[in-house]
Amino acid sequence: MNRFTVSAELPASPRAVYDAWLDGDAHGEMTQSPATASTEVGGAFTAHGGYIHGVNLELVDGERILQTWRTSEFANSDPDSSIEVTFEASPTGTHITLRHWNIPAGQAEGYESGWQDHYFTPMRDYFSNPNEK
Repeated sequence: MNRFTVSAELPASPRAVYDAWLDGDAHGEMTQSPATASTEVGGAFTAHGGYIHGVNLELVDGERILQTWRTSEFANSDPDSSIEVTFEASPTGTHITLRHWNIPAGQAEGYESGWQDHYFTPMRDYFSNPNEK
């Protein structure tokens, strides 16, 4: 398996979640780990203190983010993987869907659970706390 899709419900508007994803300070606060970000196509980002890095490939304002994505666990010879994150309004806020593909052999399972544990769970907490926004 070198691809998967994960999703979650978040108690915030698609605009709020999209904007936080592309703002280094907010991204760091919502994932509880240092991050840098860019709102420009071609702009670089880091997450989890540099463990993750990549580049914005496509941005559809408030709706979709396409990025290259790799961790320090990738071999130098491994190509970048890619993620597509979409944000859709739902009755409780936002339905976020993340598709991740081109993952090096043997790493997908860890990243699939990592998106839930290190992104969606802390993001749910972040957006549930009205003092955070």
